[in-house]
Amino acid sequence: MRISIDTDVCIGAGQCVLAAPTVFTQDDDGFSKLLPDHEDGAVGPLVGEAARACPVQAITIT
Repeated sequence: MRISIDTDVCIGAGQCVLAAPTVFTQDDDGFSKLLPDHEDGAVGPLVGEAARACPVQAITIT
């Protein structure tokens, strides 16, 4: 599975960080980004919750 964040859509709401703090963080401008080594691999239920919690659907799991 692959996790991606559409940085053109992200508004920095931080819901992904609240839902899955071991996978997501926010950059200096407050926009979401993945922590190192989380682009590919197993996607747990918290990552799915983070994608659902995103108010602008900037997170995709493929």
